[in-house]
Amino acid sequence: MPDPKRILILGSTGSIGTQTLDVIEHLHRDGSGHHFEIVGLAAGRGSDLLREQVSRTGARIVATADACVIEECEKHFAGDGAAAELVRYAHERVGVDLVVGAIVGSAGIGATLEALRLGIDVALANKETLVAAGEIVVQEAQRTGARLLPVDSEHSALWQCLQGQTETKPPMELPGSVTKMTLTASGGALRGMAAEEVRGATPAMALAHPNWSMGPKVTVDCASLMNKGLELIEAHWLFGIGADRLGVLVHPSSTVHSFVEYADGSVIAQLGAPDMKAPIQFALTYPERPAGIAPKLDIAKLGTLEFYEPDAETFPALGLAFDVIRKGGTSGAILNAANEEAVAAFLAPENNDGTLVPFGLITDLVAQAMDALESKPIESLACVDRASEEARAFVRDQLSARA
Repeated sequence: MPDPKRILILGSTGSIGTQTLDVIEHLHRDGSGHHFEIVGLAAGRGSDLLREQVSRTGARIVATADACVIEECEKHFAGDGAAAELVRYAHERVGVDLVVGAIVGSAGIGATLEALRLGIDVALANKETLVAAGEIVVQEAQRTGARLLPVDSEHSALWQCLQGQTETKPPMELPGSVTKMTLTASGGALRGMAAEEVRGATPAMALAHPNWSMGPKVTVDCASLMNKGLELIEAHWLFGIGADRLGVLVHPSSTVHSFVEYADGSVIAQLGAPDMKAPIQFALTYPERPAGIAPKLDIAKLGTLEFYEPDAETFPALGLAFDVIRKGGTSGAILNAANEEAVAAFLAPENNDGTLVPFGLITDLVAQAMDALESKPIESLACVDRASEEARAFVRDQLSARA
């Protein structure tokens, strides 16, 4: 039996983290030949769920953003930067083969970058890492030879559509035969609503996603199509593709996850049930495809596959994302941080009826921040951090002026 693959799961108590554990347990039960040792877990706080995961997996090293006590492990890092400390310590003491980067938001950037610096492959589910710091993240991966294995269903789909066409270890440069990459979008909870209804949507409305079960921040981003905008920027960095060869189509059933168009007129698409376990497993077991636990797609029952162009006026986030790809520099950090700050205000309990921070204000604030703040070259993570804090401060100031 081969040695188990040693894994760190960053964001273990979130949606991707918990499903990663489900996939690993399935692979162990199913006799797939793939074996994993979970040496460390990172989470935002020391919850009962984290303690249960430590006991269940035997993870020896834990990191939390809060200053709790996790007695069930051998080593516990706490506070800002704890996840990056976990990566360094685990690499030095026991060795790490793969880091699953599933911390939501910009909080996951430092730990992902640390893993790449150490030459560790990263199964990346954190969009913000590439959106805010894609330039230095890709440079670090190329320098050390570490791979960025996409976990997002759309990027996993693009990656799968490229199998056999080119060097299939992101980040990569696409061959000239690829003429376009198109990401599909479910349209989110507000799909089909009139523009004024969208602008005034409440948190409850934005969180009612018809297809996917995700965390609140990601679900709100889906409703605004900002999530798809972040994915466009992520695809730009993963596959070395420009804005002129990227597109989005709304596909309500979330069956076709993405497709790649080639110069000869061929289009290769990847289909699957709207379930994250399949792309998680592909990143864990690549290039092999053992039996999985994701629901199987019954193609005979699909019926009509519907696609249509997104409404750019009602959902301007896509246009902002294309601006980021063209501008480069810290523009991605500005967009990402401004959006995080605006979404947090939208989801705040005191905004329950959507009147204090209406839904439409989220992308307005992001656009204003991008107009007001200059995009600068990225020389280090400190440049990203400064741009992010400037964007957050800008949004806070705008919201204070409205109060």
